[in-house]
Amino acid sequence: MAKLLDTAAVPMERDFTAGMVRPGRRRSFAGSTGDSLLDQRIGELAASVPGVRDPQLLVEMMITSARVARMDIAAGEFKLFNRTLKEMRRAEEVFKPWRNVRKVSVFGSARTRPEEPEYKAAAEFARRMRDEGFMTITGAGPGIMAAGNEGAGRADSFGLNIVLPFEAVANEFIAGDDKLVAFNYFFTRKLSFVKESDALVGFPGGFGTMDEVFESLTLIQTGKSSIHPIVLIDAKDGTYWEFWARFIREHLLRLALIAESDLSLFMVTDDIEAAVAEITGFYRVFHSYRYVGDKLVMRLMAPLAAAEPARLQTEFADLVKAGAMTQRGALEEEDDEPEMAALPRLVFRHHRRDYGRLRQLINAVNLARLEAC
Repeated sequence: MAKLLDTAAVPMERDFTAGMVRPGRRRSFAGSTGDSLLDQRIGELAASVPGVRDPQLLVEMMITSARVARMDIAAGEFKLFNRTLKEMRRAEEVFKPWRNVRKVSVFGSARTRPEEPEYKAAAEFARRMRDEGFMTITGAGPGIMAAGNEGAGRADSFGLNIVLPFEAVANEFIAGDDKLVAFNYFFTRKLSFVKESDALVGFPGGFGTMDEVFESLTLIQTGKSSIHPIVLIDAKDGTYWEFWARFIREHLLRLALIAESDLSLFMVTDDIEAAVAEITGFYRVFHSYRYVGDKLVMRLMAPLAAAEPARLQTEFADLVKAGAMTQRGALEEEDDEPEMAALPRLVFRHHRRDYGRLRQLINAVNLARLEAC
């Protein structure tokens, strides 16, 4: 019987875009401010900053900032650029200590009361995910957000609060915690929800919940975000997401506005244990993926049995641009992630479309036969 690697011992991949690496190319040009002397001084300043993993990226960021400053733009625009970067930096600082802990983002109505079944379901779900080793991220407000923080507990919760013109106070379960982040902009807040989580869960909610769910589906469907579980949970015998899914099937799918495989990108359930199993099962064998040129490199927690790549290629031939699915070790171009070098890989040339089918491939990998010990 195959032995899976210890999840706690394997770092998490946090490039949420599954960013592409160009084979044989290294970053060497960071642009210019238009002033060669200033470019030189920026390069020297960047080189003097200790502990920088990619000095060229720092040079590029500094050059971009200098070019913005020299554009004679309005003060309000300049402040927007500055505050955006500061908010992203602050969120990065908060999440960094828990980089290698998987997390789930929970969305739902701020108007849901503690005595309502949806609140109780959200609290129970967060408790169960904590039991499975996941932390919970919420918007830090009342209703379903409070339920998520309550269920996970303060130690295993994050709160991403939004500063509004009217009072927006964090719920009692996350208020005052070091893992509470205040955002001025919705777009930086939403970036953190997607970038830092390994699954998204929606409970019944209003425009904000719909916005988060549809944005996540859009990002995955278009390949702008790595595939992750999206689970839509009703209280027992609830019909909120059931009717939502009916709309998706009877209007979007019927009118060919989405592909049938896109239905694989989400799950609707009123069963907490089924929701938990959907998320934990997604990471049973599958770890993460990235692109090297046109090759999709899927990192696994255990090697597949020798015959499985060929079987998977036959079943998912429509995903393969050319060549064969092969199982192998890390590619040379992945030397920027030495901490994941030991993971086996399933590699094939991917045409980078139909991510619903790619989700189905991940499901198949998680159910595939593994190499015997």
